[in-house]
Amino acid sequence: MTNPSIVRQPIQVEHVRIESAKPFAEVNAALERLVPPLDPAIPEALRQGEIVRANEALQRGPELAIFSARDHGGLLRTAGLARKAVQYEIGNPLTASRMTQHQLPAALYAPLRVVLYENEAGHAVFEYDRPSSLFGQFGDERVTAVARELDASLERVLAQALHSGEER
Repeated sequence: MTNPSIVRQPIQVEHVRIESAKPFAEVNAALERLVPPLDPAIPEALRQGEIVRANEALQRGPELAIFSARDHGGLLRTAGLARKAVQYEIGNPLTASRMTQHQLPAALYAPLRVVLYENEAGHAVFEYDRPSSLFGQFGDERVTAVARELDASLERVLAQALHSGEER
């Protein structure tokens, strides 16, 4: 039996932090209004091998969806801390497949992770790693081009969540 081949490569990632003057609960509610949960019919159709049905549901779906949400603030209670924080996995299965068909390891970052938390001043803060900087490591312009679309989509929806309810 041969030893596995291990390759390590440092990458540069652009980290984004967006702070709002709004309270956590307001921004959290706005984000969840703007970005619906992933339609459970999609993974179910894929599990059953019903590709046509899955594609139809994907075509009807939103630009971005919440794949999962974890109450990280609740987890911190185990350390005796009371914090408001939710870690989201946000993305679009079609967008992911547009990248992973060229570079399967891109699945490592699809869907994207976004954390929303309340800072010490009581303000809502979003943090995430810019998609194009994550996916750019694969050196494939087809993947990076799609990732730049994700940059714009994610930035737009987070800005909408932060500005929801304000006069325009």
